Amino acid sequence: MTACIVGWAHTPFGRLTDESVESLIVRVATDALKDAGIAPADVDEIVLGHFNAGFSAQDFTASLVLQASPDLRFKRATRVENACATGSAAVHQGIRAIEAKAARVVLVVGVEQMTTTPGPEIGKNLLKASYVREEADIEGGFAGVFGKIAGAYFQRHGDQSDALAGIAAKNHKNGVANPYAQMRKDLGYDFCRNESEKNPYVAGPLKRTDCSLVSDGAAALVLTGVETALTMDKAVIFRAAQHVQDYLPLSKRDILKFEGCALAWKRALAQAGITLNDLSLVETHDCFTIAELIEYEAMGLVPEGQGARAISEGITAKDGALPVNPSGGLKAKGHPIGATGVSMHALGAMQVTGKAGDMQVKNANLAGLFNMGGAAVANYVSILERIR
Repeated sequence: MTACIVGWAHTPFGRLTDESVESLIVRVATDALKDAGIAPADVDEIVLGHFNAGFSAQDFTASLVLQASPDLRFKRATRVENACATGSAAVHQGIRAIEAKAARVVLVVGVEQMTTTPGPEIGKNLLKASYVREEADIEGGFAGVFGKIAGAYFQRHGDQSDALAGIAAKNHKNGVANPYAQMRKDLGYDFCRNESEKNPYVAGPLKRTDCSLVSDGAAALVLTGVETALTMDKAVIFRAAQHVQDYLPLSKRDILKFEGCALAWKRALAQAGITLNDLSLVETHDCFTIAELIEYEAMGLVPEGQGARAISEGITAKDGALPVNPSGGLKAKGHPIGATGVSMHALGAMQVTGKAGDMQVKNANLAGLFNMGGAAVANYVSILERIR
């Protein structure tokens, strides 16, 4: 592949009451260009990832990126959306522009502001990413969807409550080291494992600690081709970038297999010419702990039905054979929908360039990223490597 990341920016995630969608966009766009050492006038194309679905009164947000500089005026700007994989959809569109030689420099921004929306409305907005004709009445919104998935997994493979608590505890422990994370608190295994007033059941076997956080935030990347990237201060190449879209209705597939996720990983590893064992770390889409558990199996880390082994044997710990979510993942970092995929790419680039601070995985040289929209409907895998 020929596309590279040469700069990035990332806001803290959380309840950002002093920000707006516009201010978040402007902030990361400005900072990412500064980080890359690229003038706004040199940007050829802008891609904005913004899910919205009712979270923001302002729609048609692509042109808000132009507010970052008068020199961005009249640049091509497009907003893309693919549910919770919206950020990666924006990144992959930017990659295609570079590889088609339609652009030399692409600015990619992902943003969402969710916390200004009342709780019941948040659930309704998120449920729009399900197959409304059949799934709109599932109690508990998207938590209810994944609660059903967790319940079905328990029926097929046995009670996985210990494993889910282990995943939550791991990610919260990792999140302490992430300066961008919404929740920087090590909750411990016992708290995550046991129902309590502060950790009640939310949907099916899922407790509050099994669910990602409602967040505001933004992230941005600057992409160029390899020739340009090698003249920059830093360059992270896409060894692979794969997108697999599956059926939307749960009724049309075996939801416990995350087949789109599995195929995206298979294609990405083949494209990069590596195996899973070659990766230094993975940032994966743990919107709910059951999702991370099934993703262990889909990526080929453990056999089907044995996801619990990955956490119980310490394989996915920060010092394990394949650290998964050293950032704390969506579980601790937060999940501002449109920003999540861009955030994953920024964090992966930080890791392979040795700029991840306290999150740093030792000797990281290949980072794998999985971002999904809906219940394994939109599936994006990227593999990143430093070349400068």
